[in-house]
Amino acid sequence: RWQPKVQQLIEQLTDILSNRTTTVKSSTVTQPKEFNLTVPKPRAIPIPLPIPLLEKRPPVPPSTYKPPKEKKQLEEIKTKNRRKAEIRSIIRVCKGEIFFLNSLLVQGTFLTGREVVPFLPRYLEVVWELVLRQYFEELQIDNTPIKLNAAAILREGALYQRKMEQELKRIENLLQGAGDPSEFLKWQKQMRGKDLEEQLTEIECRRLQGKLSHEEAVLAHQNVIQENKKKADLMREEKAELMHQYAEKRLQEQKEMRELVEQVVEGHKNAKQAKIKLQKYKQRIVQEVCEENRELLRQALEEEEEKLRKRYELIQQIHAIESLPSLRHKFVDLTETGGHGLICEMSIVELRERLALLREAQKAAEEEKRDQIIHEKQAKEQLLLDKLDQISLFRAQLGRAAALKQEEKKRKSQSGERPMKDERVLNLQKKIVEKTTERRKQAGLL
Repeated sequence: RWQPKVQQLIEQLTDILSNRTTTVKSSTVTQPKEFNLTVPKPRAIPIPLPIPLLEKRPPVPPSTYKPPKEKKQLEEIKTKNRRKAEIRSIIRVCKGEIFFLNSLLVQGTFLTGREVVPFLPRYLEVVWELVLRQYFEELQIDNTPIKLNAAAILREGALYQRKMEQELKRIENLLQGAGDPSEFLKWQKQMRGKDLEEQLTEIECRRLQGKLSHEEAVLAHQNVIQENKKKADLMREEKAELMHQYAEKRLQEQKEMRELVEQVVEGHKNAKQAKIKLQKYKQRIVQEVCEENRELLRQALEEEEEKLRKRYELIQQIHAIESLPSLRHKFVDLTETGGHGLICEMSIVELRERLALLREAQKAAEEEKRDQIIHEKQAKEQLLLDKLDQISLFRAQLGRAAALKQEEKKRKSQSGERPMKDERVLNLQKKIVEKTTERRKQAGLL
């Protein structure tokens, strides 16, 4: 079997002795080939985050410079309620007033205070026509009754009582010779009118100042837009520079990553020895853990045996206690005390008697309190009825006075002239016109 190879070897040695060169057929050696791994794609440069821009300021809503519709609705409701109150007061007192006028018609005079005024027959017809006209208008209006509670009735009654005391005091002062405060009231009314005009002027100035501030804000916003355009150009240039720097940085990182991969490949060669050492270390740790577990298990068994022994002794004691004889019947005397040596001791019978007496006393007190509450409630109801009568009279008088005052106020408002505007208002209006013109020019340039 080995003869061909031996013969070949002999021929080779013969050639070497005779100094002849021979071609030796070499065996094929396995040549290692590289793995056909997929070449990773180069990482793309991430797109930088967009630079946040300033939010566009919303325009001022047109409702800022318009009066709210709720105010107009409230004024209408207020006027309607006032008219309803006046009509109700006139209708409530119409019967009493007609009766009073009829009695005066029989006498022929009106008695007012300390003076005697001749009676006018025409007055009765005028009042009767007014009452009928107001009554028919009331029929066309939604007449919803207003329910007052006790607190509202007492509060309104106290208000009218206070007003009546003030009026009586004023009449007493007049009888004693005091002066008439009508001039002072007239002066006070004029001063209040001036204060009201100043307040209205101040409100108009504030409104115009707000409008002027709006125009200035629009101009400032247009200037900001121009500055933002310049800043945007500078930011574009800076963005291009940053992108160039970022690309160079990414190339440097890829180079460092390649070097790191080469180092990791070198480290894998020494990983086998480290793995053998780690396995031996883990085996030693497992042995130590097993020994500790056995020791803990032994201690747990000893503790469990001790618990079982104590439980068995406790069960034996319970059985011994249960085996003792016990008295099943115990006689109780309800007339005897507990015998604890206390001063406040009493038998159950005495306790029951005292409780019965306390219940009777409590029941009598409740009955007495109930009667007292009923009497107080009746007195309160009577007081409320008296207050309601008094309030109805006062409301009737105040309704007539308010109607006369409203007519006088309407007449004065129709005859009066509109006051001149203040200097500050005129100056502010002039500034607003100038700012508006400048804003439009600036907008045309933009």
